[in-house]
Amino acid sequence: METIKKTAIVIMIITILSKVTGFLRDITLSYFYGASSISDAYIVSITISSVLFSLIIAGISTAYIPLYKNIEYNVSRFAAVKFTNNLINIVLIITTIIIIIGLAFSNLLVKVFAFGFDGDTLEVAVLFTRIGIVGIYFTSLTQLLVNYLQLNGKFVIPAMIGFPFNLIIILSIYISTHTDIIVLAIGSVLAALFQLIFLFPSLLKAKFRYSTTVQFNDPHIKKMSFIVFPIMIGISIDQINLMIDKTLASTIVEGGISALTYASRLNDFVQGIFVLSFVTVMFPVISNLVAQKNIADFKNSISGVISSVVLVVVPASVGIMVLSQPIIRLLFGHGNFDEQAIHMTSQALFYYCVGMIGYAIREVLNRTFYSLQDSKTPMFNAALAVVLNIVLNFVLSHYMGLKGLALATSISALFCSFLLALNLRKKIGPFGIKDNVITFLKVIFASCVMGIVIYAIEKYTLISWNPLLKMSAIIITGGLIYFLLITTLKVKESKLLIQFIRRKIHL
Repeated sequence: METIKKTAIVIMIITILSKVTGFLRDITLSYFYGASSISDAYIVSITISSVLFSLIIAGISTAYIPLYKNIEYNVSRFAAVKFTNNLINIVLIITTIIIIIGLAFSNLLVKVFAFGFDGDTLEVAVLFTRIGIVGIYFTSLTQLLVNYLQLNGKFVIPAMIGFPFNLIIILSIYISTHTDIIVLAIGSVLAALFQLIFLFPSLLKAKFRYSTTVQFNDPHIKKMSFIVFPIMIGISIDQINLMIDKTLASTIVEGGISALTYASRLNDFVQGIFVLSFVTVMFPVISNLVAQKNIADFKNSISGVISSVVLVVVPASVGIMVLSQPIIRLLFGHGNFDEQAIHMTSQALFYYCVGMIGYAIREVLNRTFYSLQDSKTPMFNAALAVVLNIVLNFVLSHYMGLKGLALATSISALFCSFLLALNLRKKIGPFGIKDNVITFLKVIFASCVMGIVIYAIEKYTLISWNPLLKMSAIIITGGLIYFLLITTLKVKESKLLIQFIRRKIHL
C-alpha cells in the first residue's frame, strides 16, 4: 500500500503540471472564443469524438489490465504480449467501423448531442465532428499502449502524454484566430497523433514488439468480450447522461454548453490530480493481488486508497466551492469571456463540487470491481445513478437553470458511490469502511474550518492585491491550516505526507 502511495505522489506531481497545460488550453479557448456559439460547436464535436472513443476503448482497456495480469501470471509474458497485439488489431478494425458510421451520421449525432443547435452553429459543429472523429484511431491506440506501459511498471511517460496534446491544441486555437476556424478541428486530430508518437520510446524500452496477429476466436478475447459488454453498457449509460446534459444546456442559454464544460473541466482537474493518480497506480497492483488470491492485502489497499483520496479531495472541493467565482474570474475572466459567462460557470462549478467526493470514490470502487472481473455490478449501479440523474436534470434545471444540471450530476455520483460501497462489502466482506468514515469525519471538520478562514480572507481583505497573488496567498494559508488540523486530529494518512516531505528536505 505504501508503494502505491509513493508512486501516486510522483504521478500526482506530473499530473498537476500536465493539468496546468490543460487549463491553459481551456483558458486559451475561453480567451479567444468566450462562451459562444463557436466554442459550443467545438466542444460538442470534441464531446462526440470522446463518446465514440469511450464506447470503443474504455471498456476494453479496463478489462485488459486484469486479463493481462492473469495471462502473465498463469501462462507467460510472451502470451500476454501476443494477446495485447491481437487486441490492438481488433480495436483498429472496430474503430474503422465506428468512424465510418460516425461520418455517415455526423449531422444526426450533432443534433442528438445539441438539440438546440441550428443554422451556422449546426453546420460548424458537423464540420468539426467529421474532421475530429478521425482522431479516434490515435486515442484508442494510445489508451491501450498506456495500459501496457503501466502494467510493465512505467507510469511516468504515460502520465506526461497530456503535455504534447495540450500544447498542440493551444497552438491550433491561436492559429485558428488568424486563419480559419477549421484549424480547431485539425488541431485536435494532430494532438491525438502526437500523443501516440510520444509513447514510442517507452514502448521500445518496455520491449514491446508489434505484430499483425488477428484472432477473433482467441479464448482470452472471448473471455474479454463477456467482461467488456457490461462495462460498455455502463459507459453508454453515462454517455446518454452526458448527452442529455449537453442537450438541455444548449436549450437553456447560448454559451451554456461552454460554461458547463469549463466548470466540469475544473472539476476533472481535481479528479485527475488527486484521484486518477492513485487509481492509475492502484489498478494494476490490486489486479495482481487478485490473480495471486491475496485478499487481505487487496482489502487493505482499497481502504488505504479511499482514505488517501478523502484526505485530498474533500478539502479541495470545499476550497473550490468557497472560491468558485474568484477562481473562474482569475482563470477565464479575460478576452471574450464576459461577466455573464463568469457567473454561469462559477455557479455550475460550485454545484459540481458538491459531489466531488462521490465521483472520486465511485472511480476507486469501479476499478475495484473490474479487478475482480466483475463488470456487471458497476453497470447496474451506473444505470440506477443515471436514471436518478436524468430525472433530477429535468426537475432541477427547470427551477435552477444551468446550475441544476451540475447539482443533479453531483447527487447521482454520491448515490452511485454509496451503492458501490454496499455492494463491495457484500461481495468481499468488511474492507475498512469504519476507518474510512473516521478519516472522513476528521477531514470534513478540518476542511470546514479551512473554508471559513479562506472565505473571510477573500471577502474581507481590504488591501488591493494582484488577483493571482491574492489567490496564491489564500491557497497557501488554507493549505497550512488544513495540514495543521489533520496532523492535530491524527489522521493516519497524513503521516505518509509528513514522512515524504521530511525525506525530500534531507535530500
